[in-house]
Amino acid sequence: MYVSNLGFHTSEDDLRKLFEQFGQVSSAKIITDRDTGKSRGFGFVEMDSETEANQAMSKLSGKEIEGRQISVSLAREKENRDRR
Repeated sequence: MYVSNLGFHTSEDDLRKLFEQFGQVSSAKIITDRDTGKSRGFGFVEMDSETEANQAMSKLSGKEIEGRQISVSLAREKENRDRR
């Protein structure tokens, strides 16, 4: 799942704990800036069960975390872009 509008102080452990309310989390990753190492405000979560993932998406999308309303949706495959 793609999780956006995360607070910049949200850790991967925080993200994992948030989603573990709904089932087994196989991975939780916050995306960071390559140069500064700071959070870019979004991440990805993988859960073992599709049913649990759907429940987490419906319950957490729009929820306020650290003063920000997060969005949770199905992640899409990264599109290939030409590097120039």
